[in-house]
Amino acid sequence: MKRLICLSVTAVSLTLAGCGKESDELPVDGREFDGVEYSQPAPYTGKVIDGYLNRARVWLDMDGDSQYTPGPLVLELDNGREVTLTAGEPTAMSGPGGVFSLDISGLVLPPGVGPDLDPRDYPLFAVAIPGTTLEETRNGDVPVARAYLMSAAPGNRNLTPLTTLDRYRQMVGLASLSDIPSLEGLAGLNLVRDYILAGDERAHAYARALARFMASQLPDEYNTLLAQPGSAGTERFLSKEAAFLLGVSLVQNAGSVADVVDAAAGGGNYANVDADALALPEVTLELTDPVLLTRQLVYAEPASGGTLPASTSGLEISAELAFDYTEDGRIRSVSAQGCMAPTLRELARVIRVNGRMGVLETQWLPSASLSAQSRVSYEAAGTDERLVFDWDAQTITFDTVTSCHLSQGAEPESSELGGTPEIVYSWTRENGVLASVTARYANGAERILTPRLTNATEVFPGYGIEQGGAEQESVRFLSDVVTCAVDEQAVGADQVVTGVQSYAFAGYEPQPSGFTNLEVQFDTRTFASGEHEDLRLLSYGFLDPLKLADGRVTGNGGFKWAMRYPVSGASGFVASQPNLIQEAFLRAYTLPGDCGREFEAEASSAYARVVYSYETLSDYLVGLLQ
Repeated sequence: MKRLICLSVTAVSLTLAGCGKESDELPVDGREFDGVEYSQPAPYTGKVIDGYLNRARVWLDMDGDSQYTPGPLVLELDNGREVTLTAGEPTAMSGPGGVFSLDISGLVLPPGVGPDLDPRDYPLFAVAIPGTTLEETRNGDVPVARAYLMSAAPGNRNLTPLTTLDRYRQMVGLASLSDIPSLEGLAGLNLVRDYILAGDERAHAYARALARFMASQLPDEYNTLLAQPGSAGTERFLSKEAAFLLGVSLVQNAGSVADVVDAAAGGGNYANVDADALALPEVTLELTDPVLLTRQLVYAEPASGGTLPASTSGLEISAELAFDYTEDGRIRSVSAQGCMAPTLRELARVIRVNGRMGVLETQWLPSASLSAQSRVSYEAAGTDERLVFDWDAQTITFDTVTSCHLSQGAEPESSELGGTPEIVYSWTRENGVLASVTARYANGAERILTPRLTNATEVFPGYGIEQGGAEQESVRFLSDVVTCAVDEQAVGADQVVTGVQSYAFAGYEPQPSGFTNLEVQFDTRTFASGEHEDLRLLSYGFLDPLKLADGRVTGNGGFKWAMRYPVSGASGFVASQPNLIQEAFLRAYTLPGDCGREFEAEASSAYARVVYSYETLSDYLVGLLQ
């Protein structure tokens, strides 16, 4: 670690006397003066700037949680020892000119414990407090109307919207702003200096607009908390992940904000840009940072080139699905190299939560195309199919260039994506509750799903699907979930059937013999504490005779999906979202086993295997930037 910047009293006096008015101010670019060590800790000083901000809360974020932490604060040193900062993180309110001064005497450690803690090793944060913080303008001091959070990378003592952009630019792994085409216009700016002192009107205009954008993304509840009489700006509200998401969104949208400023400046008259009058992007964030499904690998190609089902270990990849999201965690699209197999049932589940996949206990129940064309398309470069979700228009479009869905009536309109979609899905609600989902095919056919929620669970609700005025298929639950005790032999097993729910599956008459005793099977044990449903979906059966249209698919049209989940505490297990599927296997339907037994998802043979991959929303968004 670096040592503290220290000045003796004599040295401070000589410095002030010899340097005149500017002697106690930071360099215009916000860097340190020098690396000289002296005998006593001097205050750690800097500036908070949008315009200069008086009475903003500033702190040194020593525990890395992006919020002010009061004492006692325990920190671990590089040598493994722990130290306690009784006063917590150094903090202060800024004064006139935005100047702040942090008392860092508490960072001096006893001899033998370790080197003194260096404030230059830690980022600075500042929050503008609505109604308390004053922005110094040409027309006098103006109270800040809405809170926003700023930060600066370790060693930089200016705190501005631009230093915030610079810090998160570094944190997401961008060498420079020019790495992103939308940010190239900002690449020439000095992001860390005092742009007011430097007379940089362009940077000042960008900063004021970015401050407004940041304020628009801060949760209303946090703003209300800070606006309360007596607020000191030290109230804790945001998680570390939420603060990071705010920073990532700033990097993603800074280019759009700058474009608005440039347009308002006309021929470069940035001094007269009124930031309060700008129509800035409105971007909603999901600050809980949920874990989201981002990829599925579908293995449904028999290695031998023979028939399905085939040896599970011998199945080869036939499709890869990529799931894309908006910054508020809503699903935006699903793209497939190879063929996907979207179902009305699963689309209805996603629509029910308005596309917020993180709200679903179990994300995107498995499906797989068994067409031989899927592997052929997968082996060729490029995207072959895409679902696009338009939540404002309440439509989902399905576009394909493959022949995988001819038996369902979806014939490709073009050899390229982007033309007339093969299927358009739309939905209706009654009193805010999903009432129907309609699939309209390019050939004029329609299929309509109606939810049937009696006795239903969120993870696998009942439904009816109608086509041409007649019911094509339906699932109707006959009871609630019935639980049972774990068999002695299954105690401690990774997966155990501890809940069953009987249902009737209608349609595709005459149904094959043996397609009876239908049960959805669950593991209802508790895998993690928190507000989630202890209901892991293990298996369910269904009929889909259309899958037999591909001559290599054998059987009677009865299938069963069987799911595997990560072991509690193991890699891939998410304590706050414990019901995320790891793998799923499509097998021939067999009668369900007894409740209480150990459940094995994998069998020696299968029609398909689907492997799931997840990321936090923040990691996903960072990946887009990189």
